[in-house]
Amino acid sequence: MLESLDVEAILRRALSAAGDFAEIYYEDNSFTGIFGEESRVERVLSATDRGIGIRVISELSTAYGFTNDLTLDSLLRLAETVSRGARGGAFGGDINLSRLQSGGFPIAVAPDQVQLVEKIAMVNRADRAARAVDARVKQVQATYRDSQVKSQTVNSLGEFREDLTVSTVFLVQVVTQEGAVTQTGYEPVGAQRGFELFRDTTPEELAVKAASRGVMMLGARQSPAGQFPVVLSSEAGGTMVHEAIGHGLEADLVQAGTSVYKGKLGEKVASDLITVIDDATIPYARGSFAFDGEGTPAQKTVLVENGILKGYMYDRLSAMKDGCASTGNGRRESYRTRPIVRMTNTLIAPGKSDPAEIVKSVDQGLFVRRMGGGQVNTVTGDFVFEVSEGYLIENGVVGEPVRGATLAGNGPDVLRKITMVGNDLGFGIGTCGKDGQGVPVADAQPTLLITGITVGGKKQKS
Repeated sequence: MLESLDVEAILRRALSAAGDFAEIYYEDNSFTGIFGEESRVERVLSATDRGIGIRVISELSTAYGFTNDLTLDSLLRLAETVSRGARGGAFGGDINLSRLQSGGFPIAVAPDQVQLVEKIAMVNRADRAARAVDARVKQVQATYRDSQVKSQTVNSLGEFREDLTVSTVFLVQVVTQEGAVTQTGYEPVGAQRGFELFRDTTPEELAVKAASRGVMMLGARQSPAGQFPVVLSSEAGGTMVHEAIGHGLEADLVQAGTSVYKGKLGEKVASDLITVIDDATIPYARGSFAFDGEGTPAQKTVLVENGILKGYMYDRLSAMKDGCASTGNGRRESYRTRPIVRMTNTLIAPGKSDPAEIVKSVDQGLFVRRMGGGQVNTVTGDFVFEVSEGYLIENGVVGEPVRGATLAGNGPDVLRKITMVGNDLGFGIGTCGKDGQGVPVADAQPTLLITGITVGGKKQKS
């Protein structure tokens, strides 16, 4: 698309009034969403959205506008409007569009090659499989989503990038009920893959896992409350790394003074056993890509190494403010939104301990197999996580399930209390929200032992 336009003229118009840098971002997004509930398909969405966003950076501030009118006249008018929103002196350099690169992971079965009726059938199959698990399954929500995003970015530095991202996701959420007790079970799968995603995992398998978890938790007793050792299974995904430290290492929050990790480069912020990495180059992971929303190539960034804070995640604007290079973390939800600093695939690197030995080392504590949602105050580092599947540990053995548990603590404090790190690694997927934008991410961690953390639940009688 952009190669058919006079992009140099558009960039020069964008920089005509003021600006140090200009960028044009084009996106063509084809997507399908199928939402099933109460044993029927409630909604089917299938659409294509195309548009262009133009950004000017001037004196470390941003002016941004977008349109879905892709004619040259419309884009020149948009560029002029954005230019008037910038401040400072006009750009006086040359624009030499000499660098063209493209990327994207090979896809075996593109979702648009699969009939809509087959996708709808998958949602219905998941519903039937979940309800067949137990009569106490009362509600089932099954969701199928796919998207194919073609993007191009060109800027006043002469960089021209294009990317193709194909994503497929399937989610099952189940509500179970017995008497006055209601529980939920949730199981997702998703990746930067096409329909081949379902060669390894079927909708029925996801549905049975979600329903079985919801039924099991009906019989679980209320979690005890207090300070306990906690073993986080690798199956729990990376909710903790995402919330407890990930957001706090986004450079825009650091620069705004709203991160507990501000001014701590080179300092110890975690146990010697902890290395934290953000890596957008992992093949097919949900948060991966070839180029970020600014056209910067995907990178692997070591944020914490052996407990020492090594760096932050940057987009182009925050990197300009700190006088460094972008780490490829400039992401945007669509052409309608400006790029901001975001995580991609964030993980705690595996260690050397056998996960079974980690559990055996705990006399009494909590074993967390699945995490629910979480939130963090990035200023203080304080967080709260829900536990969707947890068990008591007694004498080094995982015992009976418990429900209603939460984990509360402070990110740097808890990361210093990790005394064993497993040699395994488990991934979780999600959509991360920030500043009104949502982008696909993945999080991962090995099995971890936290020597003491506040567990919310039912207080024990003294």
